[in-house]
Amino acid sequence: MADRVARVVIAAPHSGSGKTTLTAGLIAALSRRGLRVQPFKVGPDYIDPTYHTLAAGRTCRNLDSWILHDDRWLELFDRATRGADCAVIEGVMGLYDGARYDAETGSTAEIAKRLDAPVVIVIDAAKMARSAGAMALGLMMFDRELQIAGFIANRVGSESHGRGVAAAIEAATGKRCFGWIPREAALSIPERHLGLIPTGESGEWR
Repeated sequence: MADRVARVVIAAPHSGSGKTTLTAGLIAALSRRGLRVQPFKVGPDYIDPTYHTLAAGRTCRNLDSWILHDDRWLELFDRATRGADCAVIEGVMGLYDGARYDAETGSTAEIAKRLDAPVVIVIDAAKMARSAGAMALGLMMFDRELQIAGFIANRVGSESHGRGVAAAIEAATGKRCFGWIPREAALSIPERHLGLIPTGESGEWR
């Protein structure tokens, strides 16, 4: 087992919440501070990792606990993080979504628990106010074994909306809302029927 590297999982209640944009931004910000960031993506996704590879300057690896047994994907994580200062892991779909409806197999939650990694949850607050607190609380209470580090509100409509949503989340969960991201087209990655448009076709994303 390699020396433990700092790690964080970025998750959300559902797909389309802004996980990839936020994850790529976080990776880029850490890299610009001189940190060697090893990016990962939960599941077999092959498009999202291209954005994280571009942001990190290191190849993004997939962590798939449904296709690979624990010893294999954990070995992959250890091998990929050699020489890295930290690992940033983007989840798949919703936090608890995986290969089954009645178990955590293949889910972001399973990966986070096996890696003993803190989880930051991205809440799409575009059409919510206080209900964001209820959603955050439900996600936190569903599995008490998870280390929920805090939340980020995405697609807020204004400064006051962001402050209100953050306050609602913190009041409901007792966890920190690290901040909020405004609803701006420039901060989104184009999508189509198979998900995000790959970096090779999205030349303006840098």
